Amino acid sequence: MNTFFKRALLITFLISFLVAHLPLSTFAQSQDSDKPTSKHEKKPIPSLVEFSKDKLRYDGFIPYYWDPVEGKVFLEVSRPDQDFLYVHSLATGLGSNPVGLDRGQMGAEKLVCFQRIGPKVLLVQKNVRFRANTENQLERRAVEQSFAQSVLWGGKVVAESNGIFVIDVSDLLLTDVHGVVAKLKQAEQGEFSIDEKRSAVYLERCKAFPKNTELEATLTFSSKKPGPHVRQTAPSPQSVSLRQHHSFIELPDNDYRPRVYDVRSPSIFITFADYASPLDRPLQQRWITRHRLEKKNPGQAISKPVEPIVYYVDAGAPEQIQDALIEGASWGNEAFESAGFQDAFEVKLLPPDADPLDVRYNVIQWVHRSTRGWSYGGSVIDPRTGEIIKGHVTLGSLRVRQDQLLVNSLDNPPSGMHCACCGIGGVVEESTLVDLASRQKEGQAKKGQAKASQALEVALARIRQLSAHEVGHTLGFVHNFAASTYADRASVMDYPAPRVKITEQGTLDLSDAYGVGIGAWDKVAVQFAYAQFDHFRDSVGHSNAFEKPFLDKILESAANSNMLFLSDADARPAGAAHPLANLWDNGTDPLAELAHVMRVRRIALDNFDISKLPAGTVTADVAQFLTPVYLHHRYQLQAVGKLIGGHNYQYGYASSETAANVPIDPALQRQAVEALLNTITPKELALRTEVLQKISPKPYSAIRDQEMLPTKSGRIFDPLAAAKVASDLTLAELLQHERLSRLIGQSKDGAPTPWSVVEKLIVQHWAMGQQAESNETDIARVTCGSIVDHLITLADHPKANGQVRAAATAGLKMILTYEAGNIGPQQRFMNMTSRRIKLFLDRPFSVLPDPSELTTPPGSPIGSSSSR
Repeated sequence: MNTFFKRALLITFLISFLVAHLPLSTFAQSQDSDKPTSKHEKKPIPSLVEFSKDKLRYDGFIPYYWDPVEGKVFLEVSRPDQDFLYVHSLATGLGSNPVGLDRGQMGAEKLVCFQRIGPKVLLVQKNVRFRANTENQLERRAVEQSFAQSVLWGGKVVAESNGIFVIDVSDLLLTDVHGVVAKLKQAEQGEFSIDEKRSAVYLERCKAFPKNTELEATLTFSSKKPGPHVRQTAPSPQSVSLRQHHSFIELPDNDYRPRVYDVRSPSIFITFADYASPLDRPLQQRWITRHRLEKKNPGQAISKPVEPIVYYVDAGAPEQIQDALIEGASWGNEAFESAGFQDAFEVKLLPPDADPLDVRYNVIQWVHRSTRGWSYGGSVIDPRTGEIIKGHVTLGSLRVRQDQLLVNSLDNPPSGMHCACCGIGGVVEESTLVDLASRQKEGQAKKGQAKASQALEVALARIRQLSAHEVGHTLGFVHNFAASTYADRASVMDYPAPRVKITEQGTLDLSDAYGVGIGAWDKVAVQFAYAQFDHFRDSVGHSNAFEKPFLDKILESAANSNMLFLSDADARPAGAAHPLANLWDNGTDPLAELAHVMRVRRIALDNFDISKLPAGTVTADVAQFLTPVYLHHRYQLQAVGKLIGGHNYQYGYASSETAANVPIDPALQRQAVEALLNTITPKELALRTEVLQKISPKPYSAIRDQEMLPTKSGRIFDPLAAAKVASDLTLAELLQHERLSRLIGQSKDGAPTPWSVVEKLIVQHWAMGQQAESNETDIARVTCGSIVDHLITLADHPKANGQVRAAATAGLKMILTYEAGNIGPQQRFMNMTSRRIKLFLDRPFSVLPDPSELTTPPGSPIGSSSSR
C-alpha cells in the first residue's frame, strides 16, 4: 500500500471517530455559525415605545405618527372592528370646469372598519344598501353574508403593545382613491398615472382631533399626451399635481331619529333594502337626510336649539362676495323659525387657520375655474341613518361675472330715454357747444359708474340667492322647478331667471332682477324635515311614528295652497311633459312669459350700442355681450315647448286625493305651436347692420370664448350662423320626438297631430324663404335648412314613434313639391335641398329597430341564463 492510500485511510478514520464521539450540538453549532441569516426570517414586532422613538405622534380620534426620515404616516388602531366613516376629497383642483376636478370636491362617504387577520390589517367597507333592522343577530348575519363587502386597502402591523397596533397607511394616502385618473380619461384628457417619485404626504394639512383625523398627500399624475383642458390649466400639462385629502370620522351616537321620506316632500333621502321588513311593508326603505337639530326645550312650540347649525363662508372670497354669501345663506334662519326654532341657523366667516375639508365645519367654499360652471352643494352623511354630518358648498367664482355680463348687455337704453336701472338719461337741452361737450363727458362718466354699480348690485343679488340655494342642498333639499310659477318666487331651490321689466317709456328695468329672502315653499321644506313634535308625543316612546299625522298636515296644507313640487326629472329631460317644471323661467303662464321675454330681447337688440358697454371693452368683445341678449329667450322656449303634448300632474299616494294626470288644454297646445313658430321669423332673428359692423375679429392675444356664437365665416362674426343656432333651439322644442308621440293619443281630444305640427312649420317658413331677395330672405333660408336637418333627424330617429317618423318623412316629401323659382340663390338652395332630401329618402333603410326599446318585462326570475 503506497503512501497516498495510507494517508486517505487515516483521514477517513479520524472523521468517523469525531462524528461518533463529539456531541451533535457542537457539530450543529459549528454549521450554524457559518450559515447566513435567512431574509425570510421574521423579526419580532417592535413595541409602541420602540417604534415611536424617532417619530412624532399626534393624538386624536385615530392617532397618527409621522416619520420625518422615511416620510411616512402611520395610524394607531386601538379599537379594531369599530365602525367609522372614511371620506376622500380634493384639497386642490385642476381648475377646469369640463373635467370637473374642483377644489373641495368630496367623494362619497364610506362606512368602514379595520379588521386584523394575523399580521395583516384590512380596511373593509360595509354594505349599507342591504340590511336587516332587527335585534335578531342571525337575521342580520344572513343579510350581511348574502351581499358583498369591499376591501378598500390592506396593510401590515408594524408595531404592537397591549392590543394596540400601528399600521403604515402611506400607500393608502398615495393611492388615487378619488378616481382622478378615471375622471381625466372620461373627459378625454389622456392616459394619466400616478408618479410615486413625485408624490408625498402633505404634512401641513395632516391633523387629528377628538372626533376626526384628517390626512393629506400631494399626488402627481403624469401623461405623455395630455388633453386640451389640462393644457389650458396646468403649468406643465404632462405633470398634474393635486392634493388628495382623507378624513377618518367618528360615527355619531345613536340618539338621532331618522325620518321617513315622503314622495310629496323635497327632501334628499338615503335608500336601503330592509330584509327584516314584514311582508305587508315595503322592502325598500327611504330616510331623509338632515342635520341633527334638537330643541333645548322639547315641550315648547318654539325653542332655541341644543346646538345651532353653523355654516362658515370661505375667507378666500373677496370681501364684497363674503358679505353677499353670508347674507344670502342667513336667509335660511327664517325657515327654521317657521319650524319652531329660535336662532337655530348661523353663518360666520371661516377662521383663517381652519381647513375647509375638516369635517367639523359646514363650509361655503369659493372655487375658481378657468371657465364658468355649475355650483353645487354636497354633504357628508351617516349612511346608516341619513344624518348630515358636514355640509359643503362649492360656488364657482365666475358666475358673478356672467351676471355682470348679462346686465351690461341688457341695460343699454337708447339715447334720450330714461334708464330705469340707474336713473341716468334724459333729453339734452340746447346749450353752448362747450357746455354740451362738458355735460356729455360728465354724464357719460356718471352713467358709466352708475351702470357698473347696477351690474355689480344685480350680480351680488344673484350671489345671495345662489348662496341660499346651494346651502339648501346641504340642508337636505332638492330643486323645486315649479316654484317660480306660484306665489312670488316661492323657493330659492328653483333656478331663477333675471326678472326684466319693461317701463312705460319702453326701457328695461332690472332693479328687481333677483329675489330677496326665502319663499313659502322653503318654509314647507324645512318644516317637514326639521320640525319637532315632542310636545305632542304620546306613549309611542322613542319611535317617531307619532310624527306622521303632523308631517302629512304640512304637505297637505302646501298642496291646498297650490304649491306644486316638481324636480329635476320633471324639468331637465328633453321630452319632459310638465309645462311648469322649468329651469331659468318666470311667471305662471309660459306663453305670456315668452311673449314678454321676446319683447325684452327685441328692445335690447334694437338698442344695443357698443359705445355704452363698460369702459375698456374692445370691439372684439362686442360679440361676447351680444350672445346672451340674442339667446335671451332660450329657456322660456323650453317652457312653451312642454305645452305641446304636455301633462298636468303632481306626486302623491294612491290612497289620497291626488290630482289626475291630464293633458294640457288643446287650445293652449295650438297657441304654443304658433308662439314657437313666431320666434324663428327672419324679423326676430335679424341683427342690425350697425351692430355687425362694430364687431371685429379676436386679436392674436385673445383666446376664443366658448360661449360666443359660432361662425362659418372664419374670424368674422357670422349673423347667419347666429340665426341657425336660434332656429335650432326652437326646432328642438317643436319637433321633440317624445312630445310628438304624446300628441298621437291626445289628438282625438283636439290637440295638434304630429303631422299638423310638421305641416304648419313647413307652410309658414317655406313661404318666407321664397320672398324677394333680401337679408331676411337669407335668414329664412337658414331656417329652412335647419328644418330639413331636424326632419331628417326625426325621420331617422330609432327611438321615435313610427307615426312621428312617418310625419317627418311626409314633411320632407312635401318640401320637394316647392318650386325652385328663377335662377338665383333660391333656385340653388332648392336644388341642394331637394338633392339632399332625395338622397336621404332613397338610401337603403339602414336604421334597425333598437333592441332595447319596449322590451317585455321578465317573467321568470331575473339573472338566470338557463332554465331551472
